[in-house]
Amino acid sequence: MARTKKASGHGSLLELVTIVAAALGLALGIQAFVVKPFRIPSESMVPTLSVSQRVLVDRVSFRFSDPERGDVVVFKLPRDNKTDYIKRIVGLPGDRIQVKGGLLHINGEPVKRERIEDYVDRDGGTAQRIPQYIETLPNGRKHRIIEHSDREQYDETPIYVVPAGKYFAMGDNRDNSLDSRVPTPNGVGFVPVENLVGRAEFLFFSTNGSARLWEVWKWPTAIRYGRLFDGIE
Repeated sequence: MARTKKASGHGSLLELVTIVAAALGLALGIQAFVVKPFRIPSESMVPTLSVSQRVLVDRVSFRFSDPERGDVVVFKLPRDNKTDYIKRIVGLPGDRIQVKGGLLHINGEPVKRERIEDYVDRDGGTAQRIPQYIETLPNGRKHRIIEHSDREQYDETPIYVVPAGKYFAMGDNRDNSLDSRVPTPNGVGFVPVENLVGRAEFLFFSTNGSARLWEVWKWPTAIRYGRLFDGIE
């Protein structure tokens, strides 16, 4: 009986590895045509996306339609046209964008921001509580943001008028994001439509940080099963 249980456990692990490997293989196999896997490189999109999560990016999404406010997009950094960034579109061509006292303003109107429970950041072994909000854009799209305070470096900006054919992008981690609030050549500046890679649609690999991608033997306890293939709000 002991041998049967051991074989069963080994079979379950092998089956899990096979399924995940097949999913990764499928993603890599079709990326040149439809989707592109993208690894989250920084904390700039917390709480929506965390470091090392993998998302699938729809590469054809903007061939047939324009980006909308609230879309999470991957784009080529305008100053070098090769580094991939991921941010949220908040400003469309012709919009007037400004941040005042930490609050986003679009065309002279403050964007609704509702305080909710704190975001708990456990990186580094100690829990840090950060104020968290639900932000509602003028088109009704809702998403979560975090703000350490409303008095940080980029919480007061001039008015930016978004040029034709360009977009204004910001990270959901408002006090830890290099985005369109910082003009080129040092920052991101406006994002040209031709730099857009695609819309981030859903997560396809997410762990709690205890396993690296190649440490397949740790996947059963590290994978966040509840977040696999979640859509990105």
